[in-house]
Amino acid sequence: MIPAHPFTVIPRIPERLQPLFRIANNLWWCWDPEAIDLFRHLDRILWERGYANPIRMLELVSQERLTELAADEGYLAMLDRAVARLSNYLERPTWFAQTHANSKLLVAYFCAEFGIVEGIRLYSGGLGILAGDHLKSASDLGVPLVAVGLLYRRGYFRQYLNADGWQQEQYPEADFHALPLTLERRPDGSPATVQVQLPGRALQVQVWRAQVGRVPLYLLDTDVEDNRPEDAR
Repeated sequence: MIPAHPFTVIPRIPERLQPLFRIANNLWWCWDPEAIDLFRHLDRILWERGYANPIRMLELVSQERLTELAADEGYLAMLDRAVARLSNYLERPTWFAQTHANSKLLVAYFCAEFGIVEGIRLYSGGLGILAGDHLKSASDLGVPLVAVGLLYRRGYFRQYLNADGWQQEQYPEADFHALPLTLERRPDGSPATVQVQLPGRALQVQVWRAQVGRVPLYLLDTDVEDNRPEDAR
């Protein structure tokens, strides 16, 4: 029997559109209306179906559409403006730096939920939305804050109605590599991990990073091969 291997075909992003990845990988875009329009304009239907996930969208948009936009002067001007705004946002002096120039403050912010954007399912209600807004405000003000949370492979369910009008639930599994997340690695290239001692065993935890403007959000992931199934959920 000839073994079957899955293949994922993704489009080649034209050189002129490569800055889209820089914007997509910093969640600053989710509170910049023109940056949101930049991705929505790629393919409005894909944007809605993908729950506002620009990384996944760049994997699914057609090659023809990318080629068309790479020659669209209006779209390229919008892209250049967004890149310039992001650079200016990250480099300009902040309120905290100007007001507390000699401060050695570093805030560690721990929360079980962070509602940053719909495409990254880390929240289910008000606590997550509040925590996400704290990170966005800290980024705007330049507060030296590092956030730590949990990364959920199966996350929270999505609701829909069946033909009889009954509520049903789906638990879609997240593909972390198709999200604006970066797996933290050691100098040798291996995933950075930490150990948590539990009764009778050591839990392995790997670390992903979401960049929220100036604020790094480190997300702990227990879905690691060496962990027990009940610990990897």
